[in-house]
Amino acid sequence: MRYAQGGGLTPERQAFREWLRLEAAERFAAGQDSSLIAKELRVHVRSVQRWRQAWSAGGEAGLLSKGPVSRPILSDELFVVLEQELDKGPVAHGWPDQTWTLARIATLIGRRFHKSYTPQGVAALLHRHGWSHQVPARRAVEREDDAAAAWAREVWPGAEEPGRRSALGSSSKTKPVSR
Repeated sequence: MRYAQGGGLTPERQAFREWLRLEAAERFAAGQDSSLIAKELRVHVRSVQRWRQAWSAGGEAGLLSKGPVSRPILSDELFVVLEQELDKGPVAHGWPDQTWTLARIATLIGRRFHKSYTPQGVAALLHRHGWSHQVPARRAVEREDDAAAAWAREVWPGAEEPGRRSALGSSSKTKPVSR
C-alpha cells in the first residue's frame, strides 16, 4: 500500500479502512467465513483474521481507528515559543556559530519541550509553518568588495587559460593527424 507523503494513511484513507473493518464486523456477526469476507472486501485474509480476533476481544469498539500514528507534534502555541527561541540564535543556546541546522533545532525541541523529532520531522514541521531553508552567504568579515571587484577586472582575465587551443588536435593516439 502506498502511503501519503509524510508517511501513514491520509485521514480519508484511514476512515475508509475503518469502514472496511466495521463492514467486516457485520459479516462476522452473520457468521461468514474469513476467506469469503476477504474476497468480497478485497483485502488479505490475514487482515480479516486479525480483525476477527480484535472483534472477538472487544466487539466493534475493538475495530475503531485509534487515530493517526505519528510522532508527538508541537501545538501552534508551542511553535510560537519555538520561533522565539530560534530568534535568539544558536549562540544563545550554546552552539559556537550562528547557523541553525535541522539537528540543532531537533536538539532544541528536545531540550525545551521534551519532544523527540528526527531532522526530517523538523524539516516537515518548519515547512508546515511557512519556514524555508536558507544557505548563508559565506563571506569573510574582512572582505573588501571594491578591492575584490578590481582584482576580478584586472588580474583574473590574465590568469585564465584560453578555452581552446589554436592548433588542430586529434583524439586518436595511433593516427595523430586524422580527424
